[in-house]
Amino acid sequence: MRVSIDRYAVVGNPIAHSLSPQIHRAFAEQTQQQMSYEAIELPIDDFPAQIRKLQQQGLKGANVTVPFKQAAWRICQQTSPRAGQAGAVNTLVFMENGEISGDNTDGAGLTRDLIVNHEVLVQRSKILILGAGGAARGVLAPLLALEPESITIVNRTVAKAEKLALDFCSIGQVSTCSYDNLGDDKFDLIINATAAGLSNQVPPIGEEVLGSHSICYDMMYKLGGPTAFVAWAQYRGAASAIDGLGMLVEQAAESFYIWRGVRVNTIEVINSLRH
Repeated sequence: MRVSIDRYAVVGNPIAHSLSPQIHRAFAEQTQQQMSYEAIELPIDDFPAQIRKLQQQGLKGANVTVPFKQAAWRICQQTSPRAGQAGAVNTLVFMENGEISGDNTDGAGLTRDLIVNHEVLVQRSKILILGAGGAARGVLAPLLALEPESITIVNRTVAKAEKLALDFCSIGQVSTCSYDNLGDDKFDLIINATAAGLSNQVPPIGEEVLGSHSICYDMMYKLGGPTAFVAWAQYRGAASAIDGLGMLVEQAAESFYIWRGVRVNTIEVINSLRH
């Protein structure tokens, strides 16, 4: 008897570097799910039609990465509250009635990695977020839900940070500033949500923001060595410097649960990727 294999994919541009196929295949093996998962590079200018084509080809769902997360949100007939708050979708479910449902698991991935894997106390902490783009937008609501003392967004273009803060003012208060006006306030948790690491750069912050207990978290990751931001934090004596590999696996696990209804052992997969 032939076993039916459910098909999934991650879509983006570029996509060749993605670890998602490796991660989801590990999840499927661990939980004995009959499924396949591949990486598909989509052209920049034809996202809705390309997604419909994948749906017509029989895929059950897809992960969405840069630069399509906001476009994915726009094509969904249904979205979860967290996708609505983020204005972006990274998990698509192709439903049997032909509709597309969207969710955003990035914030859940970040908070789970921080709290469960690294035992970071977010409640009552002073948080600094570097960058005001899509990555910051995707994690703001889940961070605010954990009741930190404060969240400050610093960005080269302050108006962009102010717009982001305004979009979330109904959930909690977020302050903003430029890199030049950061001053010497100390922060408990500093999250790099910029893409500076793609060019091996660090956002222009001074070490004055680091206290003796400061934890630095880079939403980017790099196998085989520290990201530029993690190396910066380590060199300047941060209490802890963490890259985004755990977040990547945790957000994938949340997507996997949405599709398959099964929870996975993420630590096992994170450790296998590290070694």
